[in-house]
Parts: sequence; C-alpha cells; structure tokens
Amino acid sequence: MSALIHCVTVESDDPYTLAGWWAAVLDRRLHDDDHPGDPEAVLVAPDGHGPDLLFVEVGERHGKGAFHIDLQPADLTRDAEVERLLGLGAALVADRRRPNGTGWVVLADPEGNEFCVTRSVAERAASA
Repeated sequence: MSALIHCVTVESDDPYTLAGWWAAVLDRRLHDDDHPGDPEAVLVAPDGHGPDLLFVEVGERHGKGAFHIDLQPADLTRDAEVERLLGLGAALVADRRRPNGTGWVVLADPEGNEFCVTRSVAERAASA
C-alpha cells in the first residue's frame, strides 16, 4: 500500500492573492469557490492529475518559507523561464547556474517564499 499526495499546503498572509500569482506561474486556475479575503484558496491540478496547491492564511509563519518547490520548465529553457517569472514579479534570491549549463536559480514569490528553477528535460537531455 502507498499514499498519494492530495495537496501541498502553503502558509500565506493573503492566500487568494498569492494563489493567483502561482496560478499565472503554473498556468492553473483557482477553485470556483475562492474569492478575495478568503482564509484559503486552492489551485486546482490540471485535469485532476497531480496534487492541488492549498494556500492557507496563518497568524504566524514558520520560518523563511513555508514550503519549497523546484520548477522544471515545460516549454521554455531554464533561462527563459527565469525571465518570465521575474516579469511576473518574482525576486532573484541566488543564481546557482554553472558555466557548463548545470545548476539552478533561486527565486522568491511575492510573499518571500523561495523556489528554484531547474533545467528543462530537453536541456538535460542535450547535455547528457
């Protein structure tokens, strides 16, 4: 027997706004019942595949980031995805790209939660 991940929970100061930002990043939609000011908001997994992202309002967050995810671009290169996310309002935290093309970039969402952008599948295959 095994368990499945139903959702990943993200602690937030403003769940609806932060979920909306991540909706643009991940090309997902907010649940139909979510509205500004709600204490929680859900990003629905596309076609019911993969876990939902649940953003919940908390009185006190537990450290520099309440979660951490690594993004792998689906259609863009790592560098193009980083530029897209910066354009959406992400902040650059650390650039861990190496001269040989490996590595990653650490960004932060509008509430300061850090996440990384890795190379795409195509970029990894090209360097193998």
